[in-house]
Amino acid sequence: MLSDIEIANAAVLRPIKDVAADTLGIPEERLVPYGHYKAKVDPTYLSSLADRPLGRLVLVTALSPTPPGEGKTTTTVGLTDALHGLGHRTIACLREPSMGPVFGMKGGAAGGGYSQVVPMTDINLHFTGDFAALAAANNLLAALIDNHVHHGNELDIDVRSVTWKRVLDMNDRALRDVVVGLGGHANGFPRSEGFDIVVASELMAIFCLTESWADLKQRIGDIVIGYTRAMKPVTARELGADGAMAALLRDALAPNLVQTIEGAPAFVHGGPFANIAHGCSSVMATRAGLRLADIVITEAGFGADLGAEKFVDIKCRKSGLRPDLAVVVATVRALKYHGGVPLAELATEDLAAVEAGMVNLRRHLANVRDVYGIPCVVAINRFPSDTDAEVTAVVDLVAAEGVRAFPATHFADGGTGAEGLAKGVLAALDEPSPDTFSFTYEDDLSLTEKVEAVATKLYGAALVTWDAKALRRLQRIERDGYGTLPVCVAKTQYSFSTDPKSVGAPSGHELHVREVRLSAGAGFVVVVCGDMMTMPGLPRDPSASRIDLADDGTILGLS
Repeated sequence: MLSDIEIANAAVLRPIKDVAADTLGIPEERLVPYGHYKAKVDPTYLSSLADRPLGRLVLVTALSPTPPGEGKTTTTVGLTDALHGLGHRTIACLREPSMGPVFGMKGGAAGGGYSQVVPMTDINLHFTGDFAALAAANNLLAALIDNHVHHGNELDIDVRSVTWKRVLDMNDRALRDVVVGLGGHANGFPRSEGFDIVVASELMAIFCLTESWADLKQRIGDIVIGYTRAMKPVTARELGADGAMAALLRDALAPNLVQTIEGAPAFVHGGPFANIAHGCSSVMATRAGLRLADIVITEAGFGADLGAEKFVDIKCRKSGLRPDLAVVVATVRALKYHGGVPLAELATEDLAAVEAGMVNLRRHLANVRDVYGIPCVVAINRFPSDTDAEVTAVVDLVAAEGVRAFPATHFADGGTGAEGLAKGVLAALDEPSPDTFSFTYEDDLSLTEKVEAVATKLYGAALVTWDAKALRRLQRIERDGYGTLPVCVAKTQYSFSTDPKSVGAPSGHELHVREVRLSAGAGFVVVVCGDMMTMPGLPRDPSASRIDLADDGTILGLS
C-alpha cells in the first residue's frame, strides 16, 4: 500500500469554491481563498446563518491511546466520507496539526491511508498561518509586559509573579525554563521565563472557544498575566494589549475549509492539545458546520477521559453545544496492548488479551454513557493483522456492554470501508434518546472538588494530592473570584493514572497535582499532573529526520 503522503499527493482535488458551493451552498464571494484548494469562510457570512436550525453532532473519541495509534482522525474522515457517499450532507470538524508533533513523535494529523483531509502537506505544515498569528499575538503580550516594566512599571507588576509565557509551535525542551532580560539595563529586568508550545497556550484555548471578534477581544482582555506587589491580578486589558492582539487574530478566526480525498467538506480550525489543553477544534467551526450541514463529525483528542471530558466540561459548557452521539474508536491491537501484550507481539492472535484489554474500553464506555450521558457506538478500526476471530470477539464483548460495534476498513478502502459504521451511526441517531447529557461536575463546586470529581468518576483514582505551591495557587485563584470556572486536567494520555505505563484500567491510584494555572480569558483553570510538560521535547528518533524536500519541490516523509 502507498504511504499516506503518496496517497495524498496522488489525490485529484476539486477547487475549494466548488466544494463550498456544491456541498454546503456557500457562495464563492463568501470565501477567502488560500490558493485553489483551501479557503477561509467569511465570519460575517456565518453570522448571517444564525437563524438556521442546527444539524446533528457526532463526537469521535477513543479508548486510551497506545504507541501504535488508533486512527481517531482517520475514523472521523472515513465516517464523513461514508455518510457523504450515502447522500447525507456531512462535514468533518478537525483540529489543525501542530508542527511540534509533526516533526516530533506523532507525525501529521490529517488522517491516514485513503481517509485523509487534503492538501495534506499544507495542512500539516503552515496551512493558512493561524498558528503563526497565535504565536505573534501571544508573544506581543509577552513583549508588552516586559516593556511596561522597563518603562517605569506604572501598574506595579511584581515581575516574580508574571505567569504569561512566550510560545513556539515546535517541540523544544531547552526553552522550558529560560532567563530573559540579560545584558544590562537597556535590555530590561532579568527574570525567569519559559516557553509553551502554541497549542498549550491560553490564547489557543481562547481562539477555539470564542464565537465572534467582539468575544475574542473581550476574552483577550480578561487574560491575567501576573500580579501586582499588592497581589492584585493584572490583565491584558490594563496593559492595553487586547486591541492589537485581537487585530493580529482577525483573519485567523475565520474557519478553514478543505476537503477529504473523496471530496467531502472539512473544517480544520484551531488545535489545542488534549492532554495539556482542552483538545477540541473551534466552536466557530463546529457551529458553522451545524448550520451548513445535516451531520457534523468532530473529534476530541486522545481518549474519552481527556478530550471527550474537556469537550463536555469545557467546550459544551461554554458554548451550549450538545453531541447527539459519540463514536468510541477501538482497535484489536490497542485492546491487546491494554491486555498486557508487548508491542512486538501485537500482530499475533490473542483472544485472551483482547478480553483482558476490554477493561480499558469498558471504563471509557461507562464514562461516555453514564457520566456524560451520551449515547454511543464503537468503531473497530480494523488493521490487516487483525484476525476474524479477534474482531468477532470485540463485537461480542462490546455487545455485552449494551453497545453496538462496527468494524471498518476506511484506512485501506476509504469511505466504502466505513459504510457499515455510517449506517450504524445513522440508526443510532434515529433512535429516540432521553435527554441524559450531563457534566462531570457542577459549576458551584470548589476547584478542588471539581478536580476530585474528574479523578474519581473518570480516572478511578482514590484521592487527589497537591504540591503545597499548587494548592496555594489554587486558593489564590478562588479568592480572586475564579472559583466557578471549570478545570482542565493536564495529564498523560496513555493511562487513566498519571503513570503512562499503567495500562488497562488502574483503580485506587493517586492523582498528584504539581502546578495550577489560571486561564481567565479562556474561562478555565489548568491543573497539571504528573510529569506532563506544556512544552514537549523531541524523541530520540524524531519524525523530522524522515521529512525531506525533493529536487522537484515535492515534500516527502510526512505521515
